[in-house]
Amino acid sequence: MVYPIILQTNDHAQTFEAFLERWLIDQERYLRDLLGLMERNRSEEEEYEVCGKGLIQQVMGHYKHYFEAKARVVEENVFLVLMPSWFSSFERAYLWIGGFRPGLLFRLVKNNILDLTEEQSQRINRLMVEIKEEEKELTDEFDRAQEVVASPLMVELVRRLGRLRNGAEHNMESAVDRLKLSLETLVECADFLRMKTGIMLVEILKPAQAIRLLAAVAQLQLRVRRWGMQRDGQNRMHSAIFSDIENRAV
Repeated sequence: MVYPIILQTNDHAQTFEAFLERWLIDQERYLRDLLGLMERNRSEEEEYEVCGKGLIQQVMGHYKHYFEAKARVVEENVFLVLMPSWFSSFERAYLWIGGFRPGLLFRLVKNNILDLTEEQSQRINRLMVEIKEEEKELTDEFDRAQEVVASPLMVELVRRLGRLRNGAEHNMESAVDRLKLSLETLVECADFLRMKTGIMLVEILKPAQAIRLLAAVAQLQLRVRRWGMQRDGQNRMHSAIFSDIENRAV
């Protein structure tokens, strides 16, 4: 794969990683707020709905902030987003064009929102069909881009980039720039689809249902990250132990 060759600097990765750590701290706080609201006595239905809508707006704004920060990284170096050093190896294994699959939200709705009305179910099913079609289109486009990235010609072109002069170097840079622009567009479209899916589902759901969905999303994200980081830490520890044993044996 050509990505590691094109990753010229990790400054943007370090900046986003620092942002993500702060963002995840806020994510945990929002999760506590969501769970706390779910446990509240709903005897005052009007007050509950007002509080719920306010919290939903805050959480959606939190996700918007994440995608805005991510977009700046994409603009600087899209390959950092496609091979994100800020995620664990377990998290990276489930990435789809630099993030989660929008279709995941429908599975969370199915598992956590059991009181949908008939009208809500129909609207969600229509939305699911629409999103899956857009997902497939982006997947096909991304697969084609991946084939270009992995092609022997592109590998050689990137390896030689910077060692040539004048017109040849310019032509090679232009080819890489076109590839980067194509991948940037795909990541931007994928992120738009992710946000679109979340926004439309929240609009379909009642406030109490949306709160349960957002809580389920946050719980899954934080659980997967915690488990992935622990597993990577254990793997690093085991590698260090084996390396030490090998050094002692020499």
